[in-house]
Amino acid sequence: MSNLAIFGGEKTIEKEDEEVFKREVSEEIEKKVLEVLREWKMSDIDITKEFEREYAKWYGVRYALGHNNGTAAIHSSLFGLKIGKGDEIICPSITYWASALPALSLGASVVFADIHPETLCINPDDIENHITERTKAIIVVHYAGYPAEMDRIIEIAKKHNLKILEDCSHSHGSLYKGKLTGTFGDVSAFSLMSGKGFAIGEAGIMLTDDREIYERAIIFAHYERHSEITFDYLKKGTGIPWGGYKYRMHQLSSAVGVVKIKYFKEEMEEIDKAMNYFCDLLEEIPGIKPHRPPKNSGSTKGAWYHPVAFLEKEKLEGLSLTRFCEAMRAEGISVLPGCNKPLHLHPLFHTIDVYNDGKPTNLRNIKGNIVQSKGSLPVSESIGKRVFTIPLFRKFKPSIIEKYASGFEKVLKNYKELLKGDKGDPEDIGKWGLTLGI
Repeated sequence: MSNLAIFGGEKTIEKEDEEVFKREVSEEIEKKVLEVLREWKMSDIDITKEFEREYAKWYGVRYALGHNNGTAAIHSSLFGLKIGKGDEIICPSITYWASALPALSLGASVVFADIHPETLCINPDDIENHITERTKAIIVVHYAGYPAEMDRIIEIAKKHNLKILEDCSHSHGSLYKGKLTGTFGDVSAFSLMSGKGFAIGEAGIMLTDDREIYERAIIFAHYERHSEITFDYLKKGTGIPWGGYKYRMHQLSSAVGVVKIKYFKEEMEEIDKAMNYFCDLLEEIPGIKPHRPPKNSGSTKGAWYHPVAFLEKEKLEGLSLTRFCEAMRAEGISVLPGCNKPLHLHPLFHTIDVYNDGKPTNLRNIKGNIVQSKGSLPVSESIGKRVFTIPLFRKFKPSIIEKYASGFEKVLKNYKELLKGDKGDPEDIGKWGLTLGI
């Protein structure tokens, strides 16, 4: 009889050790949250401003602006960059939808670029293929915490006079060659929702060194802060939010943030130590390759949000990702196949008329054709059949980590048994979102 659990063998992990995976809520966090609650200050901004100052200090930037979620932070950032009707932005196709969709409400259109097959970030080699006279900005997503190749992206942006918006929702604390992601572009945006690396609740934050971008974001959706406006053309319209949005951060979230930020460096160091130890073990197993920057490169994955690895099918006689993940879950190790689905194939960017303009929303304000059909971005379209999630260890407990690694080794050493009955991968694999929903 096979020793693989999927065929009746003993499971590798009978019961998860919760301590290595769960997030901790300290008494200090509880005390700060209760203070805000009992003083009925949930909709005030004093604690939020305190959190903004500390976040800006951490990143070494001049301005931080708290938002009610990361999508709102991206929306405000795009308005801050003066993205508007008829403009185009370039965005990687493999990302959460919020990296791109806020541009549509501003009258802009989204053009997608392919990703690099190893970093899973936007591929600099493909960016220039999509630049037109209407292109105004590049959206960079540091996918799954892996820093994008910022040196080349900055070079391309300067050459074509383009702005850069960094979506750092996956990369809290990640370093690119020793420098924090989120400090390279004109503006950066972070989701701080409860599933993220730096998680404080349903919240987001925007960072920039550009005062005009900061003030435009304020006037767009932060009416209670219009006293901070100094630019004359903006001061003329203070009093109500120009975008018609209300993006204030909830102070129960900022209360969590002002405490959490004090200890986050130590938390990241523990996660990084645990995850690199785990990935070192995985690298010794033929057929699997962890997704992480090269050692001694100065680049890191920060808090390791959504860690993934690659299944090297060519070393496994074409074993499907679906079958592999099925066998892993039978061992008691939670892994899921795929990643974000390629956005350029979603009907929203092809046929859907959101605002009743009489033509597809992504095409309504431009001349020419930017429809990107199947086959146009080959890496984005195929990557979901190579990538799968791996456990995120929050504590460095070698014996537990080694046990999980042994489960991967067990399955991959016996991969030939899985080939029989392998129905292959479905054509459609992955999700439009990662944390919740379809």
